[in-house]
Amino acid sequence: MTLDLLSVPVTTQPWRDAREYGESLSAAVEGVSGPVAVIDVSALRHNALDMLVRAAGVPIRVASKSVRVREVIDATLALPGYRGILAFTLPEALWLAETHEDVVLGYPSVDRAAIAALTDDEIASARVTLMVDDLAQLDVIDAVVAPAQRPVIRVAIDADASWRAPGLGHVGVHRSPVHEPGDVATLARAIAAREGFSLVGLMMYEAQIAGQGDDTGFGDTVIRWMQRRSGDELIARRAAIVAALREVAPLEFVNGGGTGSLEYTASDLSVTELTAGSGFLAGHLFDGYRAFTLAPAATFGLEVVRKPQPDIATVLGGGWIASGPALASRQPLPVWPAGLKTIGREGAGEVQTPLQGGAARAIAVGDRVWFRHSKSGELAERVDRYLLVDHGRIVGEAPTYRGEGKAFL
Repeated sequence: MTLDLLSVPVTTQPWRDAREYGESLSAAVEGVSGPVAVIDVSALRHNALDMLVRAAGVPIRVASKSVRVREVIDATLALPGYRGILAFTLPEALWLAETHEDVVLGYPSVDRAAIAALTDDEIASARVTLMVDDLAQLDVIDAVVAPAQRPVIRVAIDADASWRAPGLGHVGVHRSPVHEPGDVATLARAIAAREGFSLVGLMMYEAQIAGQGDDTGFGDTVIRWMQRRSGDELIARRAAIVAALREVAPLEFVNGGGTGSLEYTASDLSVTELTAGSGFLAGHLFDGYRAFTLAPAATFGLEVVRKPQPDIATVLGGGWIASGPALASRQPLPVWPAGLKTIGREGAGEVQTPLQGGAARAIAVGDRVWFRHSKSGELAERVDRYLLVDHGRIVGEAPTYRGEGKAFL
């Protein structure tokens, strides 16, 4: 099956009822043994089209790290409104550039072997844009291949989008060392003055807005206040940075945002494109937002192998913990049958995961429990394929990066 999201019929939305959804998934994969990961194509379509509505006409670049399935990446890019890929490693970017003409690397790279491969390939050099925030990163490239011996390397600046709040300090993630318009402009002038590089873009990722839910039930009032204040500051600062950079180089793109901030970032007139990735498959970290509700497109089922107590069902596997702080929010979430939870002292285990709750009394050895991963893309590192399902039946399958023999990071 070639995944074509435009051809998926718009019918019911079974994911709105956890029991109906779980039963339909179990029925679809009844004859499949072992752990199984699925993508519901109707839910994927719903999410992809909903994000286009939220983007209000601003093009969306697909963040590959939050997908890690080429067929899904290709299917979303086939939808009008999606344009280009934001990759997470240079080897991955080179691989994707074999079939895609616009690949921006979202993070700096000092992978010398991959840099050498990039500079040895004129087509890849024209298709891949590297991300930088420090002249030392350019020094690494020059040390691999001198400017006179390679094609011009396309680069974009990653400028810090965090909020340096009076009395609060740094609010957001720690990414780039360049924060103020003057700092970014100084870096841009230094890049423009160096042989062998072309400054083509700017990226600013406002994690404190895009990656922080505002409807979680804990501290929501403070979070919303922070996001309003941070958003107001960022719009003014980003506009000043873009104005300063356009005096140095004719930028091809100004990238911002993420799944959680599409509406806000699309309203910033200095931004020419957005980025989204988590919203396609919908890890459960993205459940707590007021502005949107995602369909749980990616789920995985694990088989019950023992019943140590009547109210405990133990599944094989499950320790598929997401990156980030070691909190409960990074554990996989059992979603069906409803009423199950991990045990505090054991959590999600490397080989087995005991689940406790009243629902466990009705679960038999051999039954499946359905989970959602905390993050959208990281589930793909645990399985070699997704089964594509639609309304209770398997309609195809798609290999993950792992299934294609790729382990980029």
